[in-house]
Amino acid sequence: MYIDKDLVAASATPLVLGILADGESYGYAILERVRVLSGGRIQWSDGMLYPLLHRLERSGYLAATWGESPAGRRRKHYAITPAGREALAQRRSQWVVVAEALDQVWRGLPPVTAGSPA
Repeated sequence: MYIDKDLVAASATPLVLGILADGESYGYAILERVRVLSGGRIQWSDGMLYPLLHRLERSGYLAATWGESPAGRRRKHYAITPAGREALAQRRSQWVVVAEALDQVWRGLPPVTAGSPA
């Protein structure tokens, strides 16, 4: 399923912060978690995720440490910071408002079926 890049961009920060609020993780595992949470309908690339992780780290929302995989390869682990938790709370409140408004707008529209345009 194609998801417009504007929607992907708008949802990326709260998705990553929400995933990391559940515990620290590393890039590939975050990509996999997004895929699983979306039922395979959202599939981010490395080129989309890593710049976001670096931006969130620079903003103070994430802290990163180097660790090793079970196979012995180095990988960077990310954990949400207190500032990141605050940013997540703010984003979550904002998304609730947007979701409620969309729900009200869409209530009167015919249902969306698989393969039909929204």
